[in-house]
Amino acid sequence: MLVPAASHTAGRRVWHRDAPPLPCARVTADERELIDRLRSGDEAAFLMLVNSYGALMLRIALTHVRTRAAAEEVVQEAWLGVVSGIGRFEARSSLRTWIISILTNCARTRGVREARSVPVSSLEGAEPAVDPDRFLGFDHPRYPGGWSAPPRAWPEDDVLAAETLEQVRAAIEGLPARQQEVIVLRDVEGWDAEEVCDALGVSEGNQRVLLHRARSKVRGELERYLTGVPA
Repeated sequence: MLVPAASHTAGRRVWHRDAPPLPCARVTADERELIDRLRSGDEAAFLMLVNSYGALMLRIALTHVRTRAAAEEVVQEAWLGVVSGIGRFEARSSLRTWIISILTNCARTRGVREARSVPVSSLEGAEPAVDPDRFLGFDHPRYPGGWSAPPRAWPEDDVLAAETLEQVRAAIEGLPARQQEVIVLRDVEGWDAEEVCDALGVSEGNQRVLLHRARSKVRGELERYLTGVPA
């Protein structure tokens, strides 16, 4: 993956100056150290970020554009935004949330140009693919919004089989872009709801709707695959 190069001044690498001090906010001590290294132009710190988040960024970018080449350009643009903006980062969110928010903004802008963006209005009027009663409430103490019971006829061997996992991947990739973003961050990457809302710039209510619709559609596809009976 291409990564943006830092600027040079008189042979010395300089990325940012006069950066504001970081408040406690939501960054950990390790993140504060990493941010300081980034601000000082530490390339190893930057490559650490690329290795940690590059694949996720590419996956999200692909939900908005037609080709992998275009997605890689979006990711490159987002990294440039990270490099140019790290000096102004105020730690009002975690570092990874800030990075993904830059990526999603870049991806959505590119998606609009490619006529691939999914408007928030698409939330209205769509019906769940699975009966909502088969999901736990969002106030459930352990699995908010999760499935209340596994689908019919899910032999453990089948669930673990490579072809079944491929069906999960394909079902997620078939979702609208906003639903893909939410389910990937929540259920694949394990982010909490608040962090997803911050990264994607959506309200808590819209995040719940997007996640429920995504989970419902993925579950429906898996039931059709495993049982041959519509969900």
